[in-house]
Amino acid sequence: MKRRDFIKSSALTGGSIVLGREAASASGKDGFSPIEPVTPLPSQKRGLPSLEPARWVWYPSGRCLPNTFVLFRREIRLDSKPKRAMGWIAAESRYRLEVNGRRIQWGPAPSDPRFAEADPLDLTAALEAGPNIIGATVLYYGHGDGTWPFGKPGFLFWLEIEQEDGRVNKIGSDQSWEAHLARAWRPGQHKRWYLRALQEEFDARLYPYGWTTAGFAMDEAQWLDAMALDGSPNKPALSTAYYEYVNDLLESPAAAELRPRSIPLLQETFVPVARLAESIWIDWRRPPQEYFECRPPGSFAIVPRPSAVETAPGHWEIVLDGKRGAALTFELEEQVVGWPYFTIEAPAGTTVELLVHEAHAAEGPPLLNTHFDSWTRFICRQGTNNFECFDFESLRWLQLHISGARGRVKVRDVGVRRRFFPWPKEPDIRLSEPPLQRLMAASVNTLHNCAQETLVDGMARERQQYSGDCGHQLHAIYLAFGETRQPARYLTTFSQGQTLDGYFLDCWPAYDRLARLVERQFELTTWGPILDHGVGFNFDCWHHYLYTGDLEALKEPYLRLIRFAQYLHGIRTKDGLLPVENLGVPSVWIDHNAYERQRHKQCAFNLYAAAMLEYALAPICRAFGDRKQEKAARNFGRDLLAAAVGKFWSPEREIFVNNLPWAKEEGKVQLCDRSLATAVLFDQCPGKNAEPALRALVECPPEMGFSYPANAGWRLWALAKGGRADIILQDLRERWATMDSVKLNNTLQEDWQARPDSGQQWSHCAVVPLYIAYMGLAGIRPLEPGFRRVEIRPQPADLSQLELVARTVRGPLVFRSLGNRGNRELSLELPKGCEGELVLDEKETVGLVLAAKQAPAGPRRYLLPAGKETRLQLEFT
Repeated sequence: MKRRDFIKSSALTGGSIVLGREAASASGKDGFSPIEPVTPLPSQKRGLPSLEPARWVWYPSGRCLPNTFVLFRREIRLDSKPKRAMGWIAAESRYRLEVNGRRIQWGPAPSDPRFAEADPLDLTAALEAGPNIIGATVLYYGHGDGTWPFGKPGFLFWLEIEQEDGRVNKIGSDQSWEAHLARAWRPGQHKRWYLRALQEEFDARLYPYGWTTAGFAMDEAQWLDAMALDGSPNKPALSTAYYEYVNDLLESPAAAELRPRSIPLLQETFVPVARLAESIWIDWRRPPQEYFECRPPGSFAIVPRPSAVETAPGHWEIVLDGKRGAALTFELEEQVVGWPYFTIEAPAGTTVELLVHEAHAAEGPPLLNTHFDSWTRFICRQGTNNFECFDFESLRWLQLHISGARGRVKVRDVGVRRRFFPWPKEPDIRLSEPPLQRLMAASVNTLHNCAQETLVDGMARERQQYSGDCGHQLHAIYLAFGETRQPARYLTTFSQGQTLDGYFLDCWPAYDRLARLVERQFELTTWGPILDHGVGFNFDCWHHYLYTGDLEALKEPYLRLIRFAQYLHGIRTKDGLLPVENLGVPSVWIDHNAYERQRHKQCAFNLYAAAMLEYALAPICRAFGDRKQEKAARNFGRDLLAAAVGKFWSPEREIFVNNLPWAKEEGKVQLCDRSLATAVLFDQCPGKNAEPALRALVECPPEMGFSYPANAGWRLWALAKGGRADIILQDLRERWATMDSVKLNNTLQEDWQARPDSGQQWSHCAVVPLYIAYMGLAGIRPLEPGFRRVEIRPQPADLSQLELVARTVRGPLVFRSLGNRGNRELSLELPKGCEGELVLDEKETVGLVLAAKQAPAGPRRYLLPAGKETRLQLEFT
């Protein structure tokens, strides 16, 4: 047997063994139906048209080095301006498309390379009568990235042009395109960092300027006919016959397909820097190139004198002596995500390192190279250079280090081409207190940064799509923005990262967990694929159905959810619980702040999984008419809960204790906000007595571990259920509104304390304040899928104004609460087709005037008509 045949045979055999073992472990009273193999349910989603006669193409070659850039060029001549010119474009790994010298778009969106997406094209406005030049700059990462796990190089272009007289022509990528190996970027360039593939270095002296315009004088020796790759244009680049030498990829799965982009293209806008915060001189003791390569200590000294003079607003001038470097540090009004740019007039060979950072202190390091080597190098040609980074960054601080030449240098037009999702609606939320209003604005700006093509934790460090704590941002996306396409894509793309064992690669599509699979085998990291993120993903799927009523979006993930439940069922220990230690490759995280020991997480993990099985997976099974799996999920969840109660419930304290089995050994009792919140939210306390748990969540005793910001929403949800909006508002005022990131970056930071000039994320997906305003203070909760019925339980507490619009799939749900408790007016307007239930806390029903009758004291529930405004006057008698 040949080596490759043996490897393929082993891979297939190993997969079948895993499936067989899991099917056996799923037998018994919990018995999930075996699923072999896991294939999506039939979908009604539209696919791509046939992209014939286009072909995947690349630069003629036998191998492609990482971080290779190839320029593809095609001239087309038109008798007249076209009536319509639409099509599709795809590339591995990223492309920038220009037509007649003008930037058109950048893409594609991060995808599982087996199910890559082609971006739509509309070149109707860009094409003119006469010669037209289509040019695509294509980067092949080759190295793993937070937005790209692996793949093969390739470029695909398909355009259908309709003339005014009705003639239709098709233009496709093939050997008629010209290809240039762009040595302005050195092929084989090293990675920037573990999760950033490209450390960009661009030499303008080697770039063929004007190549996307009709007047370009081509050096035929530098441009070759593109090489067509064997493979279908309706399959991804991974399916071509091109040899990928770094990972020795054998073949593409049979199910691989190229899909149409499922979300709109992102929007772009120019954001100039706010000001030059500082300029200094750098006295180099080691070569600058060596410093940026490996950061040896003592490489430079600071000369704290201004190196730049502002000659006009937004224009600066520096005089270089050929030895020292000039560092210009610019500040933006708020943190943004996009492509930094600047214009420089300089002698040939002048070198500029563009550094970015999320947060910087005036007394901090003089060079901003303290954030995972986040720099890009540009080498100038003689005269004026307009530079822009090829890949996007997340930043509020931008620094230019200029060196390597002698003479006068002029800098201007410094800023960022910001990218953001084209939301269907902008958030509409108003609160009476300016600090809280600013907090909401920071939450919205944070979502602009982290919810783009994928839903990530932060764009500055990892750029990876997670579930779990990062999945909570979905609530704000649905309720504040009214967006459903982006979450639907998230459900699809995240679910595609399921392993043969059945657990999810909890950040997908991304390189991180692929590397961790190896590292875990040799005990080199604690970060394996996070099982609790797989649990959270079930909730994400159920919430999507609740918010949208769109079961179609769950068809691809559904069987994968069952597969994951089978995996969990198979790893239970003798005590009937899911383990959190000695799991092999996967891991359990839950939170990194709230626990002293890994074993303390077992209570929270099992309560979480039990809640998921009964309140997320089981209802999803029911929605698909899968009663057998529904019953299995409920039984499994109830068994887990019973086992967790048996091991962690303290009858004396009437509360879940994380270390109850080891409390005597450890000499103290340990609680956590996550276990207690889960128990309150899903009625998991024996006897339904949640008061002790709620009291602990209110008082936060020292023995209770407190989660980091992105997980802090669990406690606030539980407080809302317990009627303690006063504590929610206290948290928003004292913990959240006082964050440095809120005041400085108009964002939400990753940790409760965030240091400038560090690797901490200052724009992180912990948008708890925004979604808790909708779900906790306004108390908006869909009761039936697609907002056919909604519960509204307002708890404005001491807020004199809370006005917001929930963007439901049936239309806007308008909520207004004005005045103080005892003299408050509540106004609700429900969209058509949405029936409501108003639940008023006892504190609000005292003296309620409703339909000219005084209601009795106590919590009351009122039915609200659909499509009408209901106005209540709450006053004390």
